[in-house]
This record gives sequence, C-alpha cells and structure tokens, in this order.
Amino acid sequence: MMSGEGHKYLSDGKKRILPISIFFKDVRLVFKLDELGLEIAQIALPAALALTADPIASLVDTAFIGQLGPAELAAVGVSIALFNQVSRIAIFPLVSVTTSFVAEEDAIRTMSSEARESECPETGEIINSENTELIQQNVSSDANDGEYKPESPGNSFEIAKFEHERRHIPSASIALFIGGTLGLVQTIFLIAGAKPLLNFMGVSSDSPMLTPAQQYLTLRSLGAPAVLLSLAMQGVFRGFKDTKTPLYATVAGDVTNIVLDPIFMFGFNLGVSGAAVAHVISQYLISAILLWRLMKQVDLTPPSIKHLQFGRFLENGFLLLMRVIAVTFCVTLAASMAARLGSTSMAAFQVCLQVWLTTSLLADGLAVAGQAILASAFAKGDYDKAAATASRALQLGLILGLMLAAILGIGLQFGAKLFTSDANVLHLISIGIPFVAGTQPINALAFVFDGVNFGASDFAYSAYSMVLVAIASILCLCLLSSSFIGIWIALTVYMSLRTFAGFWRIGTGTGPWRFLGS
Repeated sequence: MMSGEGHKYLSDGKKRILPISIFFKDVRLVFKLDELGLEIAQIALPAALALTADPIASLVDTAFIGQLGPAELAAVGVSIALFNQVSRIAIFPLVSVTTSFVAEEDAIRTMSSEARESECPETGEIINSENTELIQQNVSSDANDGEYKPESPGNSFEIAKFEHERRHIPSASIALFIGGTLGLVQTIFLIAGAKPLLNFMGVSSDSPMLTPAQQYLTLRSLGAPAVLLSLAMQGVFRGFKDTKTPLYATVAGDVTNIVLDPIFMFGFNLGVSGAAVAHVISQYLISAILLWRLMKQVDLTPPSIKHLQFGRFLENGFLLLMRVIAVTFCVTLAASMAARLGSTSMAAFQVCLQVWLTTSLLADGLAVAGQAILASAFAKGDYDKAAATASRALQLGLILGLMLAAILGIGLQFGAKLFTSDANVLHLISIGIPFVAGTQPINALAFVFDGVNFGASDFAYSAYSMVLVAIASILCLCLLSSSFIGIWIALTVYMSLRTFAGFWRIGTGTGPWRFLGS
C-alpha cells in the first residue's frame, strides 16, 4: 500500500520512507538555521570561498595574460588545464579519503573522551555503555552490501587517545607524507615531459602557443609540491570541520598572487613566465601557513608505524584514482579538442571553462560540509542525521545552481570583455554562455552528490559509476568535437550523467544508503 506522500506501510502498520523521498525531506526547512543548518553553513561557506579563491586568482591570471594576446591566452589555458588535471589525478583521491578518515578518527576520539568522562568516580564503571560499545567498533562502510561495518586501523583504538593540546590523527601524518611525495613526482614528470604532453594536448611543434605554454608549464610545475601538500592539509582540516583555516591561508596566498602578477608580468617584463612565478610563490605561502596551523593542533608523528594505515589509504585511494582519471580524461580531452580547433577557439574555451569551473566549485563547499558531517554521523551510527544532512545539502545545491545560472546568464554577457578584446574570441564566448550558465544546477548537484557519497565512504560505487559515465562522455566528445558548440554539448551530457549516477545510488536506497528503506 502506497500513500501519496511517498511512504510505504509495513505489516505492523508503521510507515517506511521510500529512499527517493530523501530528496524532498523537510524541504520547507531548507533555509532554516537550526543546529544542522548552522553546522552546514559554518563548514560550507568558508569551504566554498576557499575553493573558489584559487580559480578566481586563475581568472585574474587569465585577465592579465589576455592583455598579452590570444596566442598567450590560449597557451596558458592549455598549460593550466594540463597542470590542474595532473594535480587532480595525484591529489584528489588523497584529499577525499583524508577528509573521511580524519572525520571518522576525530569522531571516535571524541566519543572515547566522552566515555571516559562518564566513568563513575567511585566505581570507575562506564555509565554510557552505548558509547563504549560504539567506540570499540571500527569505522568503515562496505559499499558492496550496504551494511555499516566500522573498522579501525590495526583493530585497536589507540588512535582515539585523548590529549587536550594536540591530537593523534594518523591519517593526517600519512596524508602529508603521500602529498609531499606525489608533489615531487609531479614536478619531475611535468618538467621532463612538458613538450610531448603539450603536443598531446593539441599544441603542435610549429604552433605559436608552444613556447609560452612550455615556459608557463615548466615554471608552474615547481610549485607542485606546495600545491599537493596544501591540498592534503586542507583535507585534514575539512575532516575536523574546520574550513576557516584553509580559507585564510588560501586568501593570503591568492592575494599575493594577484599583487605579484602585474609586477612580474609587466614590471619585470617576464610575460607568461612572470604569471607562473607569482603563482608558485603564492602556493608555497599557502602551504607554509597551513603547516604552521596544523602543527599546533595535531601531533604529526604517529604513535606507531601500524597506525599509518597504508593499506586502507591505498585501497580506497586506488578506487578514487580510477574515478579521477575518468573525470580528468573527459575535461582534458575537451580542452585538447578545443586546442585542435585553433588558438581562437582555445582562448574562448579557456575563458568559458574557467568561469564554468569557478562558479560550479561554489557547490563544492556544500559537498565538503556534507562529507565531513556524514563521515562523522556514519562513524557514530547516527543514520537520522546522515539522512537529514544528505537531504539538506542536495536541496541547497539545487537552489545554488539555479541562482548561479541566472547570474551567469546575465553577467557573462558583459563580463567577457574583461578577459579579451579580440572580437572572434568574444563571439565564441557568447556561444558558450548558454552552456556555462544552463549547466550550473546540474553541476551543483553532481558535486554535492560526490561529497555525500564520499561521506558515506561509498568509494567503490563512485569509482565504477564514473568510469561508465566517462566512457559515454568520451564517445560524445569524439562525435561532437568538430565544433566549439559540439564540445560544450558533450560536456553538458557528461555532467548530466554524473548527476544521474549520484541520484540513482541514493534514490534506490542501495549500498550504504540501504538504511533509508528500513
């Protein structure tokens, strides 16, 4: 028997909420600043500002570089796309896994301290036996059968050791180690392979884009260790639900970048090389600020080598590596197809892509909030809060996407001239505006779905579904890449499929979301 409100009745007469109804749960309270609303806002707003600060700095870079000419603008566009995609392959799995693991470990640590504080002073017995039982369980979620099965590294909870000054969070230590190592590898890889990689991106040896693109990519690659370290540390802070510290560090670095851009580019007459040097300096500043703050909060030396959890990181990191390679290949292929259409098309694509990504990343703030809160809720077995958090984050994501669509649809018509004065480039940008603006609701939901599924540690589904989405999207790109508008149609299909994959997992109540139907 089904009611008109999306409920199913069990044999005992009790209502069972259908999984798909999570998308409409308490929709009238979407803007209410209750406890959950405030928690989401306190995490999401600083996270969104921090996430958009770097793309905004890149937009400023783009505006400065656009004054040098369309060839330089297109060259830097290819280099930025290549650098960012390689960085995402290296760090995105680590950041996502780190956020979930740190949130879990911190939640367990808090529960452990609360259990100790609840000991009876006279007998030493634990009053809160429910919490005690919970902290003896592990933190993990089996994405294959959907059952929640906590698991701890080394089957012990020494990680929950409570200290008033600095916390022992093993995931933080391994995140920094892996981030620094991958940063050095990325630097060597990009410097050694700059020319062949640019050739692969569609910049031929006789192209006017090759020299400035190679100069920019080589210099910017020197900042890769700082980029990956800072992103790894941001993952740690997100796990603590602290997104203000990364915001302050990112703003400080990006303001430095914006100030140094015209000095190096025009004052020292370094051109695109000056833009790269300014960016590298800003990244090392961000990394230094984050490390200074993190060392005050966390003991970065793990108590024992067994707590480093290499196996757990590698297993889940590999799944997300599959996913990010699929994501990266789609975006990189689109940029490569645009580059093959010529410097005018690539310059227009670069402007549209930077605006598209910058505004879409605002939704990533909600994704970060959803992931951190959900990881903590799943660790504590608080499924009511998990469902409420997923519902609120997705509803806010849709509203944000609609607002961004309206703003960009109007604003980009006039703002395009900030990036270039070339009439041909401006014409192509005007063609891309409906896609950049119209896909914002889809993009916002796709990013929030990612955060929600990562918070549930549903890494396997996220990886395999993204591979299928990428295969379909690559076929679309190959069929439609003969024109500028065709590339944007393919990117729209790509983001739509990403959103559908997230909708399907939660809406059908499978995997870790099976509790929605019980």
